[in-house]
Amino acid sequence: MQLFWHRRDLRTADNLGLAAAADGDEFGDVVPVFCFDDGVMEHAGPPRVAFMLDALDGLRERYRDLGSDLVVRYGDPSAVLPRLAGEYDADRVVWNHDYSGLADERDRAVRAALSDTGITHEQFHDAVHHEPGAIRTNAGDPYAVYTYFWKKWRDREKADPAPEPAPGDLAAVSGGAIPSLSDLGFDDPDAAVPPAGTAAARERLESFCEADIHRYEEMRDYPAEGATSKLSPHLKFGTIGVREVFERTEAARAAADGEAERESVVEFQGQLAWREFYAQVLSFNPEVVTKNYKDYANPIEWRDDEAALEAWKRGETGYPIVDAGMRQLRDEAFMHNRVRMIVASFLTKDLLLDWRAGYDHFRERLVDHDTANDNGGWQWAASTGTDAQPYFRIFNPTTQGERYDPDAEYITEYVPELRGVPAEQIHAWPDLDADERAERAPEYPDPIVDHSERREHALAMFERARGEDD
Repeated sequence: MQLFWHRRDLRTADNLGLAAAADGDEFGDVVPVFCFDDGVMEHAGPPRVAFMLDALDGLRERYRDLGSDLVVRYGDPSAVLPRLAGEYDADRVVWNHDYSGLADERDRAVRAALSDTGITHEQFHDAVHHEPGAIRTNAGDPYAVYTYFWKKWRDREKADPAPEPAPGDLAAVSGGAIPSLSDLGFDDPDAAVPPAGTAAARERLESFCEADIHRYEEMRDYPAEGATSKLSPHLKFGTIGVREVFERTEAARAAADGEAERESVVEFQGQLAWREFYAQVLSFNPEVVTKNYKDYANPIEWRDDEAALEAWKRGETGYPIVDAGMRQLRDEAFMHNRVRMIVASFLTKDLLLDWRAGYDHFRERLVDHDTANDNGGWQWAASTGTDAQPYFRIFNPTTQGERYDPDAEYITEYVPELRGVPAEQIHAWPDLDADERAERAPEYPDPIVDHSERREHALAMFERARGEDD
């Protein structure tokens, strides 16, 4: 008998570790296990936990279809898994890697506990096509620049999806109930959380690959177009495998009508490579979760302005594209990627607030929060990360709104106070005089900062950090 420990791989198909366990005839049948670990749950937010519970419910049902069940336990995995192995007389425990410092620490403790009891254990790289460190510079170092990483990632052969276990490979066990949010100490999320599970992930992938992937390159930055995949929560929790996703995108590329559509598919595949680039950064630099990746000569003089931070969180900054994004986050536990960059730039370069405050808010609110991706994105916007936005390139939120939401469709979807206001007035909102703003939309706030002034403050702040004012 053997245990397979599910973590962020909540599926039975295209699961490398599970497939390897099912193929390990010398160890016997596989007992599927999930453990609610307090050390992980304390970093979770209600939207992610709600999505995870839905995914676990679907995973349990799939195991029941296969003649097995999902064994659910609570506690420290380094204590739970050896105990479960004894309970089921299991000789081996198998699981898939994760790449955060917390995951590494947990895995070391589990490996040590299993070794102490003489239980074989094995891990697999399932969440990525190419494990951290597999793609390196010619000097043998992990890449710190995405463009060069992407060129090698694109040219590497990708494995086929792993097979789902056959019913005969799984143990006929009785699993535990899936807890509720309140059982785990969480309130219901304020946002509408999307459906989880492999069926929902496949439906989303199929819909995207039949249409929007072929216009992805042209339209992905326009939030009102809805041309992105929205697969991110499924990739975060592994309700669909990366090999299955890539295989389907390759089929979409083959079916493309012309070079522009083929290149659009490749552009989306580049987003899959970004996930792996940031996973590698995190794997080799676990400290970046709380520390700047890039060293500056002097500390960055972030402001301490709780009122501004709260206005940003509420979507009441008086900058329409920023507020629309923050309200989408509140309502849907999701935000369009271009808008994520805009709101992050606004927090760090206009409000001059520490990126860690924004990262923490996203971690609590996003259904698709992924430590590597979110940390990489926030540090990119803050000019503190690897391959980051240069400190002197500062997004103008007005220009960003005009360029990527020209008709203000996205803005007015999430900022109802501005419905009925002409798009050109919405985009010019920070430049209108107070009387005109009061006449146009009396319930929408005035801008809380002047972008031009704060841009100069940001440049000076980073120049001091670089030691250029000495």
